[in-house]
Amino acid sequence: MKKTILLFGAGKSATCCIDYLGKISGKKSWNFIVADSNEDLIRQKLKAFPHASALLIDIGEEVHRRKAIATADLVISMLPPALHFIVAQDCLALEKNLLTASYVDEKMKSLANDIKEKGLLFINEIGLDPGIDHMSAMQLIDTIKESGGIITSFKSHCGGLIAPESDDNPWHYKITWNPRNIVLAGKGGSTFLEAGKEIHIAYEDLFTDKDLVDTHDETVGSLAYYGNRDSISYKKLYDLSAADTFIRTTLRHPAFCRGWNAIISLKLTDEIEQYDTDGKTVKAFFEEHIKRFQISDLRLKLYNEETGGAVKVLLEYLDFEHDTTIIDKGICTAVDVLQLVMENKFALAQEDKDMIVMLHEIKYEKNNKEHNVCSSLIVKGKNKLHTAMAQTVGLPLAIAACLVMEDKIKLTGLHIPIVKEIYEPVMKQLAEEGICFSEKEL
Repeated sequence: MKKTILLFGAGKSATCCIDYLGKISGKKSWNFIVADSNEDLIRQKLKAFPHASALLIDIGEEVHRRKAIATADLVISMLPPALHFIVAQDCLALEKNLLTASYVDEKMKSLANDIKEKGLLFINEIGLDPGIDHMSAMQLIDTIKESGGIITSFKSHCGGLIAPESDDNPWHYKITWNPRNIVLAGKGGSTFLEAGKEIHIAYEDLFTDKDLVDTHDETVGSLAYYGNRDSISYKKLYDLSAADTFIRTTLRHPAFCRGWNAIISLKLTDEIEQYDTDGKTVKAFFEEHIKRFQISDLRLKLYNEETGGAVKVLLEYLDFEHDTTIIDKGICTAVDVLQLVMENKFALAQEDKDMIVMLHEIKYEKNNKEHNVCSSLIVKGKNKLHTAMAQTVGLPLAIAACLVMEDKIKLTGLHIPIVKEIYEPVMKQLAEEGICFSEKEL
């Protein structure tokens, strides 16, 4: 009987995962099913793989969802993060292995004992960030430890950016993944360890006065960074008890951070206040929004050339003051309108190239001497469809799926890819696909 891989979600990040599994499943004579609510999208992405199957599905319909999962040996969820848990519950009940690129949340953790007892393998956080960041970091950490080094500082940075050759706006940014995640990024603030002190930064302060990191690439230069969620929880997972500095961050161009700080100040990421947007222009919404929050003076200050000339350019690019686009989203919030504006202003052109930058900075002691090592990765996309984001999110998932299908990963339980049995073969295959790190002593 043929083995079957079922992939839920055919969106932006799934392109390269589908391409890889489409090729491998043909060679291995596996069934490969891609399920999504958009049939045209699935068929477009499967047109080069006639042996693969398109499944039109509403993920909320339990009977159809469970019927699809029941046919699979392995399930991959590339759905929005909030939907992973219902798929996970079905995979547990039907005893199917599951892979996702999203963070392990408390709901997923609640299934850990049952996953282990049933002898199943659930791997989360096996995309880009989280994913490649974990695997590349652990590969370097384990190498340093095995040589006798003691790690005292760990900084890991990653960002989805626009390649210099396609950079044509003052924000130095275009959308290459789920736009909802972009407009809500950083909402939980940041917690990290610096020089032995636990630091908490609230959302409202997350994008102010950002530090820069040298990417060691002449075309990219230095980038700003802000902390990702709770970094400290990974310190134990990485087994870095001697590290008094530990932070995981997101990279952005400095201009983006200046602009996003202004966006937050203007309450445009608010998710509470509701507006009736039917028949309303973006400009009309903005005027109503400013009045509701009584921030006219703040708007003037941000647009004032003397106090915020650089910010003025960024805000004017978004065109809230003049945009006559009709919103027509019914009752919605400011963040919904912001997402609409960003999708219009930051859309990739057909031949645009995006770029992934990842950088690990590690300090360690060995033989009474301090060492600094930098491990970096830069990946550029090919075009609007085959993006660097799609490559780096989708390929780890696809490679891990093949390894599980071939019984080359024999683990059971709930995991993230920080163990050698997962990261070594996945990183090896990623290198063969052109995704490899360069290291240098500083």
